[in-house]
Amino acid sequence: MDTVSAAGLDDEGTALFHRTMPFTERLGIEVLRHSRELVVARLAHDASLCTLGGALHGGVLMSLADSAAAVCAFLNLPEGAQGTTTIESKTNFLRPVRGGHATASARPLHAGGRVIVVETEVRDDEGHLVAKVSQSQAVLRA
Repeated sequence: MDTVSAAGLDDEGTALFHRTMPFTERLGIEVLRHSRELVVARLAHDASLCTLGGALHGGVLMSLADSAAAVCAFLNLPEGAQGTTTIESKTNFLRPVRGGHATASARPLHAGGRVIVVETEVRDDEGHLVAKVSQSQAVLRA
């Protein structure tokens, strides 16, 4: 169950991201929702995360998408699995983010016993599609 703060943030989801992937805290990723069906996380535009042209760096957008997909895969692990790791990721960049937030929405396409496939869309504050990511996550067992 999501624990939503007064600011509309999913505090439990944000804590999960930061605990399991400390890099997400450094980037300032906030979680808006996390469930088996949908993980939504966002990142505020910051000059320290940009290219020379003032757009969020592609690697930052990929990190946001990868983190959302990883938690989505984790929440869809089959019984007996211990974790997940990215084994393939394909990103199409469609437009820059020069202000506001980049928001990633990750949904499972296939939750198998060995591989989980997740599709993630990254959008700007106006709802424009910024990037589309397709990712495969290996299911880790003991």
